[in-house]
Formats: sequence, C-alpha cells, structure tokens
Amino acid sequence: MTTQRRITREVRIGDVVIGGNNPIAIQSMTNTKTEDVDATVAQIEKLTAAGCEVIRCAVPDEAAAKALSEIKRRISIPLVADIHFDYRLALLAIENGADKIRINPGNIGSEERIRAVITAAKERNIPIRVGVNSGSLEKTLVEKYHGVTAEGLVESALDKVHLVEDFGYDNLVISIKSSDVMMCVRAHELIAEKTDHPLHVGITEAGTVYAGNIKSSIGLGLILGQGIGDTIRVSLTGDPVEEIRSAKLILRTLGLRKGGIEVVSCPTCGRTSIDLIGLANRVNEMVDEMEKELDGSLKVAVMGCVVNGPGEAAEADLGIAGGKGEGLIFRRGEILRKVPEEALLTEFKKELETEIQNHGKTIF
Repeated sequence: MTTQRRITREVRIGDVVIGGNNPIAIQSMTNTKTEDVDATVAQIEKLTAAGCEVIRCAVPDEAAAKALSEIKRRISIPLVADIHFDYRLALLAIENGADKIRINPGNIGSEERIRAVITAAKERNIPIRVGVNSGSLEKTLVEKYHGVTAEGLVESALDKVHLVEDFGYDNLVISIKSSDVMMCVRAHELIAEKTDHPLHVGITEAGTVYAGNIKSSIGLGLILGQGIGDTIRVSLTGDPVEEIRSAKLILRTLGLRKGGIEVVSCPTCGRTSIDLIGLANRVNEMVDEMEKELDGSLKVAVMGCVVNGPGEAAEADLGIAGGKGEGLIFRRGEILRKVPEEALLTEFKKELETEIQNHGKTIF
C-alpha cells in the first residue's frame, strides 16, 4: 500500500526539489570541522555514495563560512549552511554559495539583522529553513502551555515563519523537532494542518545508532505514514553514513522510496546449522556495494534452514537456505543448486550479479 502524500509548496535546494509530488529527500550533516575542506569533502563524497541527497554543514565561525565556496565546488549535492546566533555568518554563507541556510530567527538578533539575512537570501532565491527545537522553546511559550508541548512548538515555529513572511519572503522549509518521539509526532500532525510549507522531519538527539534507529523509525514511521514530510534526517550519534542507510530503509519500508536491494533474513533457531548471523551480515555488506549497480529493485533472503527457505521466502528474487554445513541457493522459490557452506557467499554473489544485470523495475 502506498502512503498518500500531503501536497506542499515546492522548494528548490540547489538541483533538488522538495515538496509537491517530489520524492522525500534524504539529508545528513557533516561532523568534520567545516573549515577542513579536504576532510569535509571526503565525508560528503562518502555520504553521497551512500545515497545522501542534501548535506548540511555547521558554520560556527568565519573560517567555516568561507570554506563553503570550495566545498561546494568539489561536491555534487546541495549544500546547506547551519547558522546560529551570528547573522553575519548567514550573510557570509550566502555569499559563499550556500544552496540553503538553516536559521532560528529568534536567536540571530534584532529585526534589522533578520531583515539583512532575508534580503540576502531573497536576492539569490535561496530557501531558508526555519527551525525550532523542544530544547530551546521560548520561556513565554513554556509558561503559556505549562511546559514544553507540541502546541508550544507549533506556535513557536509559525511565529518564526510569519516573521520571515512579514519581511516579504516565503521560500521556506519548516523544521520542528523534539527528542520526545510522541511529542514530535503530535507537533507534526498539528503543523501539517496549519501550513503548506514543506517540512523537514526528524527526531532530534535520538541517540546512538541502536537507540537512535529505534526512536527514529517509530517517530518517522508515524509521521511519514500520515503523508507528512518532504525531506528527512535520521539523527544518530555515530558515522553519518548510518543515517543514510537508516533513512533509505525507513522510506522503503513505508513504500515511499523504491529501488535498491532489500535483504530479509530469519531470526535463527535450533534448526540452524550454519553461521547464519555471520552470513547475513556479510550479505548485507555485499549488497551495500552492489546495489549501486542496480537500476530497479531486488529482494534477497538469507534463511536458516529449508523450512524457512524457498517456501517462506518464495517472493524473494534470490535467496539462501541453510543446511548442515551447506546451503541451497534459490530464485523466486525455485532451488538452483546445493552449495558447501564455505562457498555459499561466493556462489550467491555470482547469482546476484546476474540478477542485477538482468533485472530492472521502475525506480521511484
């Protein structure tokens, strides 16, 4: 079943368009020192290869802002500058070619300073991401709503949107985040009823790869499953490449992104007589590299025994079913051949290469 998307205004970030009927764009953020151009570019290239479509860099000082021009020259995806407090850094980031800026109008100073940033963005038609976070909700709204609430977050976000719009600019993306998953879900439900600006969705400060993936999957699943969201980031404490892998899988699971190779594997039980856990992990690593060559979608299965093999995984395009020191390789429920355990991965890879060459389904 395909999720019915909420239709929002279209916003162009470099050569990526979000909103409208466009695919949900996957974002991440570098964790290098932005002024270290070589390290930052290397990380962006790695993220791009993994499937990142928009990248954000922190701009805490002038050196970082000035580095953006060289970074942008050397990368192939849109570059977003993340600005806090100093409006001059926003101006410098725009001057140095940022495709979008992320600001919180409430923390960059007077109306004159906000006007200066908006004017600069307007001159180059650069979108502004207006962000609010539950950890920095204004004291007046905390008091009004008797604590940090979804309603307070929405009011804060819309206040900032209206502030920018009052200066005559509406090329906006809204970000409204909380580390409280259900509060974040409720806030997105509320704001989706009140604006047609595109929404950048994520569970902020979600945690390490393990905990963060669980919280992000639940939160993003509930939000995206209602058709809300135009671009996403899975925020994890770890290698940002993991954010891209997780985002792709969340979107595929919800039917919001097609293409690539889906791996399913059984949880193992007492019938398992091969190293299925190790085998499944190696298949996943292999697939991460090989799916770049695929123009379409494939599903592969790694199953622990004949009971959970070709029968249960008959819908898989290709699969392995473990035996005692050996395994079956099957294609769409039909057994191809029996292979010794030590040769399973090699033989499976050969079959997968053939499938990739011969298989092509429409990619979203």
